Amino acid sequence: MATKLSVNINKIATLRNSRGGDNPSVVKAAIDCQKFGADGITVHPRPDERHIRYSDVREIKDIITTEFNIEGNPLEDKFVQLVLETKPTQVTLVPDDPGQLTSNHGWDTIGKAEYLRQIIAVFKNAGIRVSIFVDPMEEIVAAAAATGTDRVELYTEAYAKHFHDNKETAIADYTKAALVANAHGLGLNAGHDLDVDNLAYFVQNVPGLLEVSIGHALISDALYYGLENTIQLYKRQLG
Repeated sequence: MATKLSVNINKIATLRNSRGGDNPSVVKAAIDCQKFGADGITVHPRPDERHIRYSDVREIKDIITTEFNIEGNPLEDKFVQLVLETKPTQVTLVPDDPGQLTSNHGWDTIGKAEYLRQIIAVFKNAGIRVSIFVDPMEEIVAAAAATGTDRVELYTEAYAKHFHDNKETAIADYTKAALVANAHGLGLNAGHDLDVDNLAYFVQNVPGLLEVSIGHALISDALYYGLENTIQLYKRQLG
């Protein structure tokens, strides 16, 4: 089964917010991404609403025909309530600090195990699939299985950073982490700095990869190639 592509539309919201108004419309972007072949839409609302706003999430929920993935830090009560209200297909829990520019580390699934078990149960009891953001470390992925999460999302910045230097070395930890996830019955997602150059190799070497979430690179490429062409270009990398 081909790996699914979830398009993160945060950067569409960043562009809109830079000028005010509703151009470009994040709702229309979500509709069009689905029409152009995306298997899902991802948003990551942050407390300062510097890109996706909480009101955007509510509006986007109404037009989703594929899968809806909301990312964020569950330590924010406002985020938890938003997810429970909108009931996306999946919530991806990310341990971001409030003012953080972008995600830069995964959960300590060993030290935060009890907290994760409790918060994951909140979402699963509401019928929402849960994924947690993790670094590609075998012991961290193994410990994630005990939290009750449905999936883990491998944080792929390190892979992307070292891909052009030595792709075999860059992928090694991810292949190992994927095998651990598979052995523990965890679904496997991935995201962060994946792009049209490094995506195919990642998919070919990470067994059981169900979904990738891509935003910054895909939206940047769309400036040159157009949104529809870019989504299809990324889909081809997924096989």
